[in-house]
Amino acid sequence: MSHSLYGPLEDPSGNAGYPDGHPPRVGFFTDTSVCIGCKACEVACKEWNALPADGSHHDEPDLLDLSGMSYDNTGGLGASTYRHVAFIEQKVPKRESATVDLGMPSPALPGADSEGDATEVRWLMASDVCKHCTHAACLDVCPTGALIRTEHGTVLVQDDICNGCGYCIPACPYGVIDQRKGDRDKGGGGAFKCTMCQDRLGAGLQPACATACPTESIQFGPLDGLRERAAARLEELHERGVPEARLYGHDPDDGVGGDGAFFLLLDEPEVYGLPPDPVVTTRDLPSMWRHAAVAALTVAGTVAAAFLGGRG
Repeated sequence: MSHSLYGPLEDPSGNAGYPDGHPPRVGFFTDTSVCIGCKACEVACKEWNALPADGSHHDEPDLLDLSGMSYDNTGGLGASTYRHVAFIEQKVPKRESATVDLGMPSPALPGADSEGDATEVRWLMASDVCKHCTHAACLDVCPTGALIRTEHGTVLVQDDICNGCGYCIPACPYGVIDQRKGDRDKGGGGAFKCTMCQDRLGAGLQPACATACPTESIQFGPLDGLRERAAARLEELHERGVPEARLYGHDPDDGVGGDGAFFLLLDEPEVYGLPPDPVVTTRDLPSMWRHAAVAALTVAGTVAAAFLGGRG
């Protein structure tokens, strides 16, 4: 199979060699404005994929290890954590909207100004996952073909083919892929990431995380439909006075050709630990190959000229 390295690409599966009539590209739309941080997605993912518990420090699994970062004891995505719910605590300007007096005791500390200060605290929660990029650099650099584009348009690691070289890890612009420590016969050594529950897709089911999400923060379906749904949700939030709402990873013209898993955020991507302008890391490979070829031809021509000149 072959695939493009950069630029808009309407059908990644077709570009990878799947015949006409293959299933439509599917993906995730994660609406963080309705995420309640319950972590049901993390649990469902672990259970369905039989992933080992790894604690907050993935290199040193310890079930009793706490991160000390509020309610986030997962820490981040890893070889045994395909879903991670981020908790971000912020102080934001106090909203001008009127509040309702319920007659409840005030939570203010004794002696504190009853009017409060000019800020209030809010929590941002978001369930992160592999983005299943349109242009996936992990595919480009894999020397064994262990990473493939599926008929659903997702990116899959084949565990039995992966040799554990780790080239895909620095190639990912989002830092998603990780290598599991341990011996191969005990499930370690290879690279791992979200599969979008490939086995469930084949059975006509949606991924476990989307099934378990109680607020439909994680929505699954054909990507075109999700993009329309996300645009409508964004417009609704703007009309309701949430101008900071924005979409991330939905644009086919961005540096990775658009993501198969994209988000509605309530702040800058960096706040959630996401790169603001990701670019597929293999974008410049064709240019590098051309320059290398020109350099090689120049050296060969110089050597040949010197040899022929010496004989004359």
